[in-house]
Amino acid sequence: MSKIIVDHEFWDVFPDAQLNVLIVKNIRNQCSEDKRSYFFGLLRDAAAEAKQHLTNETFSQTPVIDEWRKAFGRFKTKKGARSSIEALLKRVKQDREFTPINPLVDIYNSISLKYAVPCGGEDLHLINGDLHLGKAEGGESFLPLGADQDSPALPEEIIYYDTEGAICRSLNWREAQRTMLTEDTTNAVLIIESINEKQAQRANQAMAEMKERIDSYFQTDSITTTLNKSESIFIY
Repeated sequence: MSKIIVDHEFWDVFPDAQLNVLIVKNIRNQCSEDKRSYFFGLLRDAAAEAKQHLTNETFSQTPVIDEWRKAFGRFKTKKGARSSIEALLKRVKQDREFTPINPLVDIYNSISLKYAVPCGGEDLHLINGDLHLGKAEGGESFLPLGADQDSPALPEEIIYYDTEGAICRSLNWREAQRTMLTEDTTNAVLIIESINEKQAQRANQAMAEMKERIDSYFQTDSITTTLNKSESIFIY
């Protein structure tokens, strides 16, 4: 039996936050060649819809970006750390194409773009013990995606972690290679983050559509739950 646990230190920083969680099991996270056009289209259409969120000519003053930059100012971060939704919307602003990676990642990226919510996912088989979200003690091992050297978490940084070290740093700014979703993933957890009521409303809509897309594509029945200050443990 495993759990997702949001530590009380996290709620001290973000008392109005919400995590929308989806658990999916026994899937084949691979895309046949005839399905690649589907995912190209899914990402292209989501990027087009994402333009509605770019409401200010100055990118940093776009409400979604401004909210998350201010949120990252509430805890210790590495210089330049930004929410994952900022990275996606910046690509939209620059009219850059999105290339499919694998079905789970493509689906959550499309949802993240459409609803302007940060979303990430991890391979459940590769998480050691329970999955926590909380403040780092500092020094938790972390090998970022695409890197070849350890980049430990900072003291007081908000991280996802397990018994082996950090899984995502600064909420879902950077992901670890160790638990990332790949074509070999069969069991996964996907999480959408929000820090206020308005974001939570979008996150609820986003999760409903993400569950529908995942269940339809993989022919499965995923499980969803919502974590907040009053309900901060989920057993799956």
